[in-house]
Amino acid sequence: MPNDPRSLWEAVTAFAAPEGRLLGPRAAVSLAGLAHGTSLGGRLEELRGRSVLLLMKDPLAAALAMLELDGVARRLVLCPPDLATEHVPQVIAGAAADACALDANQASAAMSVMVTGPAVPARAALTPLGSSRRSSHATEWILLTSGTTGAPKLVLHTLASLTRSLAGAAWPAQPPVWSTFYDIRRYGGLQIFLRAVHGGSLVLSDPAEDVTDFLARAAAAAVTHISGTPSHWRRALMSGAAATIAPRYVRLSGEIADQAVLDALRVAYRQATVAHAFASTEAGVAFEIRDGLAGFPAELLGAGGPVELRLVNETLQIRSGGTAQRYLGEGVEPLRSTDDFVDTGDRVQERTGRCYFVGRRGGVINVGGLKVHPEEVEAVLNTHPWVRMSLVRARNNPITGAIVAADVVLADAASSGERPPPSALTRELTESCRQKLAPHKVPAVIRFVAALEMSASGKLVRPGA
Repeated sequence: MPNDPRSLWEAVTAFAAPEGRLLGPRAAVSLAGLAHGTSLGGRLEELRGRSVLLLMKDPLAAALAMLELDGVARRLVLCPPDLATEHVPQVIAGAAADACALDANQASAAMSVMVTGPAVPARAALTPLGSSRRSSHATEWILLTSGTTGAPKLVLHTLASLTRSLAGAAWPAQPPVWSTFYDIRRYGGLQIFLRAVHGGSLVLSDPAEDVTDFLARAAAAAVTHISGTPSHWRRALMSGAAATIAPRYVRLSGEIADQAVLDALRVAYRQATVAHAFASTEAGVAFEIRDGLAGFPAELLGAGGPVELRLVNETLQIRSGGTAQRYLGEGVEPLRSTDDFVDTGDRVQERTGRCYFVGRRGGVINVGGLKVHPEEVEAVLNTHPWVRMSLVRARNNPITGAIVAADVVLADAASSGERPPPSALTRELTESCRQKLAPHKVPAVIRFVAALEMSASGKLVRPGA
């Protein structure tokens, strides 16, 4: 990995594996082919110095546009494919966007999103470049937060901050084949994209693709490294398709990785390193844990080094060169504190030399004045052998204000033997929670459901989040 490359294009040119490829759902492109090819139809110069909105749905077209536009555009605004139409004008205004790149069959959509300046079609294929490339700008990368309510925040990164976690990384002797359940226009997926193009290949996911079909494509490409949220992985394990791949490295991030999902992945992929990382769009990558245990060693707190961690009122704060610069837009709050720490909003408790994530600061259930973090209860429910995933939420109660309720997805009886009746499972889950949790945290209601809703970013959709 080069130190502070002038542009992503220059870094990839220098370090891409000869056989490196980007593999989309319908097409594949050689990274080496980018030396003399373009996905922008010879219109790259129209976007030089502009703030460019990436609005394409096709993940391969988006990947190629990012490679070509870094060092050319003043800003790259990465719009995930699920960005609601009503939020687009606000994104345009906040990023001062004056150009856009669109799917080739959607070029006429430029007027509907009110972007002034050129609208350039981007294709998931290369045509002859016809000119030499040159870098002229230190491109700002604008990522959108994945909040489930309201308009997303615009977070400003640089290529240096985005690649900070790659500095000094030990690269495998054989070029890896990466894949990720994430969309590459979100922070978690972008991190995998950047790793892959610096010496490997990448199997891109598509939000419209079934998990079984996605893993079949990953298997056909002989994927070696793959990442996703714990919810992504639970869904993959439930589908039965997880066994189609044989990776050497499995990574979890984006949600709390409880012991149950870590153990399940270690059983499913006995030859793989199973790691869980903490990262966020604002704070960057904080750490990666490979010891197979939930949480992280308390010795990381206050240890100094390139990434600094501290707890303030049991909330994790991070300072590093990988944190974002600021939020864009009028009237936004500062992203960093006066001493450059980023408040993650994630609650952490230290117990016997280990730190455990217990939930988001704003996600607490108030039961008669006592606090319950839903993720803490879910971690207990998920340890039951018949439970594949769970979602804990508040349910209104006239006496306590709220009680704890849980929606639980069970393992398929056909593949796991004879399943006990619901009444017996309810008793077992309730008793397990009573043994491990304070009384006010024990679910008063347990409901068995066929599935749980996941957001486009791969996280469980939590009521009121």
